[in-house]
Amino acid sequence: MSGSGMSGFFPQHYAAQKSAVRRLLSSPLNTLLSLVVIGAALALPAAGWVMLDKLQGFAGQVSGVQQISVFMATDAGKEEAAEIESRLRQANPGQWRFVAREEALKSLEETEGMADVAAGLAKNPLPDAFVVEAGDRGPETLEKLAETFKSWPAVAHVQLDSAWSRRLDAFLRIGALAVSLLAALFAGALVAVTFNTIRLQILAQAAEIEVSRLIGATDAFIRRPFQYFGALQGALGGLFALSLVAGIGLALAAPARELLALYGVAFTPGGPTLPQAAAIVGVGAALGWLGAQISVSIYLRRVG
Repeated sequence: MSGSGMSGFFPQHYAAQKSAVRRLLSSPLNTLLSLVVIGAALALPAAGWVMLDKLQGFAGQVSGVQQISVFMATDAGKEEAAEIESRLRQANPGQWRFVAREEALKSLEETEGMADVAAGLAKNPLPDAFVVEAGDRGPETLEKLAETFKSWPAVAHVQLDSAWSRRLDAFLRIGALAVSLLAALFAGALVAVTFNTIRLQILAQAAEIEVSRLIGATDAFIRRPFQYFGALQGALGGLFALSLVAGIGLALAAPARELLALYGVAFTPGGPTLPQAAAIVGVGAALGWLGAQISVSIYLRRVG
């Protein structure tokens, strides 16, 4: 039973895999209930992880989150504007664009309700400006950049919605922490479910395991079918969790798209990406394997 070399390696693993599949199919109701529990345990943190990933992408689309407006003095000319552009090129904070005062006035005239106001102005009161899209969206980095821009010559005002940025950053960090805590909690629950399932199987096959040990079966040989069972059950639970997460994303897609369209943002929650799906199934398989490993190891240590 112990086998030797590569000649015994593949047949033993193949036999263990067949045994795991037979055990899953032998009690379909119990298997289905276990998969529902495992899938539900994986679905909540998985949905949170996928949603956070989508929100981080959404944050980059929201106007003003990483945008700094640098307004020049109204009497600043082309030389001062060229100086600011040279400083921006050296600082390399990200991308930027120059907004001439004429362009700003034209935008004001095209704004609903402001055409009459703009037409009544004796002269253009708007200054030239630079709009900076920072490469680093961190609130601390944005505030440091804003302070740097304020110290430059011919700069009259720097506008940054740092409170918005800080709120968004804090929300994402709290969300990431909450998802991590949920993942740890439900991972423990998944391991416990697999542990208990394997323990019941071991108790039902205690006599068979004892006979196998008497005729020379190693602990690794005894563990192997249970490990495959736990990994397969966990992977199937991960697939069930994927279906739940995809269903949640599909249900939320239309109302979320309509809501965010009111704010001029094209964003759809959607489902998990292919790498995310593979990660969820892989985590389920790994946790199932871990639960089986712990359960069998405790039993073998007790009887050995």
